[in-house]
Amino acid sequence: MEKRSEAQRIAVIEPCVMTETALRFILNDRYNENSGIHFFKDVQSLTQTMNIRQVTAIIFSLSGHRQLRLESLLFFQEAAYTHPNILRIILANSGAERDLITQLVPFHLHGVLNKACGRETLQEQLFRLLEQQIAPRNEPASRKALYGHRLSSMEQTILRYIACGYSLSEIAVQMERNIKTIHAHKCNAMARLGISSDLGLLSAADILIHFPPPCCQDAAGEGIA
Repeated sequence: MEKRSEAQRIAVIEPCVMTETALRFILNDRYNENSGIHFFKDVQSLTQTMNIRQVTAIIFSLSGHRQLRLESLLFFQEAAYTHPNILRIILANSGAERDLITQLVPFHLHGVLNKACGRETLQEQLFRLLEQQIAPRNEPASRKALYGHRLSSMEQTILRYIACGYSLSEIAVQMERNIKTIHAHKCNAMARLGISSDLGLLSAADILIHFPPPCCQDAAGEGIA
């Protein structure tokens, strides 16, 4: 893997003061002379303060909250098309959140790290990502290849209904399926995603509903009217 040779300008979005202090300590261990590291509380302060085109990497540090997670994913989805040369890195709040994002987002991220893995491990993984040279990427093709690779169309549709607040019996009516069939597909989705709770399933559904469905649907899937 080739390494970056130019000086970097790294933007970090982290709303928590204590976590920001920890990340400053990690990043300043290497990026303290030739690189500019800028911290922001949210996307708005980043876009108002800096010219995105001059940024070489954007790091979104998540807290496990739904709104911040969705805000980061929507921002990176747009950046993947408008600024493909910017490194897009997410620091997930947990391994479960990392896995959900890795499996469900419909666009390319250069790294999704679990910031609860320990300082030395996180630092090593983060530095490795920040030093990589970005290869050209066909984002639409990558999107088609990545999206929904673990879930069937029916499982994705069921999760979308769950995100909209439908019960399993209501989903069965909407999809004209037996409730046992719906329950079986729900359990299959949880097993595929490594989820063991309804809260985790809701987090997955929350991600799915905010992004377009796959370009190709099989006969098992149905859209939400």
